[in-house]
Amino acid sequence: MALIDRLPAVRGSLKANVPLAPYSWLRVGGPAEVFFMPKDEADLAHFLSSTPDDIPVQVLGVASNTLIRDGGVRGVVIRLGPNFAKTEIEGLRLTAGTAALDNKVAKDAAKAGIAGLEFYAGIPGTIGGALRMNAGCYGAETKDVLIEAVAIDRRGRREVLTHADFNFRYRGSDAAKDLIFTQAVFEGQADSPAAVTERMAAITAKREESQPIREKTGGSTFKNPDPEVSGGRGAWQVIDAAGGRGFRVGGAQMSEKHCNFMINTGTATASDLETLGETIREKVLASEGVQLEWEVKRIGEALCA
Repeated sequence: MALIDRLPAVRGSLKANVPLAPYSWLRVGGPAEVFFMPKDEADLAHFLSSTPDDIPVQVLGVASNTLIRDGGVRGVVIRLGPNFAKTEIEGLRLTAGTAALDNKVAKDAAKAGIAGLEFYAGIPGTIGGALRMNAGCYGAETKDVLIEAVAIDRRGRREVLTHADFNFRYRGSDAAKDLIFTQAVFEGQADSPAAVTERMAAITAKREESQPIREKTGGSTFKNPDPEVSGGRGAWQVIDAAGGRGFRVGGAQMSEKHCNFMINTGTATASDLETLGETIREKVLASEGVQLEWEVKRIGEALCA
């Protein structure tokens, strides 16, 4: 029996064998065995509660920081659509669906005169991913502004997580892996829309100047290492010192502009990109004595020879 025939009826879209490369910023990766876009939170909860436990479920945002392997993803890939991308403002609080782009949330906050969310203008992802990895840049992180979040667990149960429930850390949290976030509430401080917009513009300009944002990339490849081990150097600095800037494997390359960014030069496979990353890790360990940890999330199966 095909996997899709074992799944419950839904009000959203449920399709088999859907290519995932078009959904990835790196533009690589094989298909989803089944691809599900729920109509709304109730549709998602019904699907999860009615799907057999032995069927793997994987949520995918805009895949701005995800490497999908060439063999594709077994089980069900869930992608939240436009109904999960809305924002609402009440006072100094902004409620966002987790499919909302980080940049949109920053802009909506600015228009409402809410300061503190400007850093989201520099993160190319969605709020769902930001919650999962405590996304941040330029000295600010998700943990600094989050009040609470709503999630659906693998049993289809709705949960409300407070800030303390996450136990945030650098690029991570203790939130259960099976949770699919649907909504988040943030709180900032009052400021003029013009002042907030000006700070956002500065962040955007800095990002454009220092990062290869016009390329097929996936954001920062590796987390910054422990400064006590790296001598205070960031990931890009130890990569540069190890000769990683511009290093290539097949169609994959560490960016000349920012050497903690992998880019698909146009012909890369997911295997090229993962091999490049692992090779860089080996070079940095051998040359600099620093063990880099992946920040890009890798999902799916390798392509069988």
